[in-house]
Amino acid sequence: MDNEALVLDFLSWVEDDKRSYRETMDVWRTSCPRLTIWEDAVDLGLVAVRSQLVTVTDNGRAFLNEHRPV
Repeated sequence: MDNEALVLDFLSWVEDDKRSYRETMDVWRTSCPRLTIWEDAVDLGLVAVRSQLVTVTDNGRAFLNEHRPV
């Protein structure tokens, strides 16, 4: 994945605190086709939206644990 470092940053940011969908879109949405962090995380099943809150999924936690620097 070309943007793995940014996806890790995104997942860490979501995991750090309760994040609303609106806040997430304000911070992470982009129109740049090369920086599709939100879309990549959703497509890979790393995050989910539940009751307007963005959460890291079990797959997202596994991705974090596997790719996070030691």
